[in-house]
Amino acid sequence: MNELNIAEVLKYLPHRYPFLLVDKVLSYQAGKELTAIKNVTINEHFFAGHFPKQPVMPGVLIVEALAQAACVLAFVSTRNSPEEEIYFLAGINNAKFKRIVEPGDQLNLHVEVLRNKRDVMKIIGTASVDGELACTAEIISVRKGEM
Repeated sequence: MNELNIAEVLKYLPHRYPFLLVDKVLSYQAGKELTAIKNVTINEHFFAGHFPKQPVMPGVLIVEALAQAACVLAFVSTRNSPEEEIYFLAGINNAKFKRIVEPGDQLNLHVEVLRNKRDVMKIIGTASVDGELACTAEIISVRKGEM
């Protein structure tokens, strides 16, 4: 089982607070799949306005968390250097939201490679809380070199 702590995650992601949405990688199999977590706390900057009386994690940020997990999977799969290239979100298909995510939840992020051809990777992602599905989406990312 391969695991990455937050210091190792930061080596693969260009994101930083307040936009870093992966806290830890629980396991991964290069070229195939990755499981990570995002601990959702009341201190998240977006809860101040979404929504003050009933804080809910925006769906677009759940998809972004899946995209960040996919980015980590891409780097551990290709062994490319995050200093020399970056993966950009190129598309989101069939996003569906099944459950709200609120402060105190631990968001389980699972991404699987559907197709990896040249510089384009297509991934299916699922986000869940306590085994209950919160979101599914197909994510397409494109690699851009020579940063």
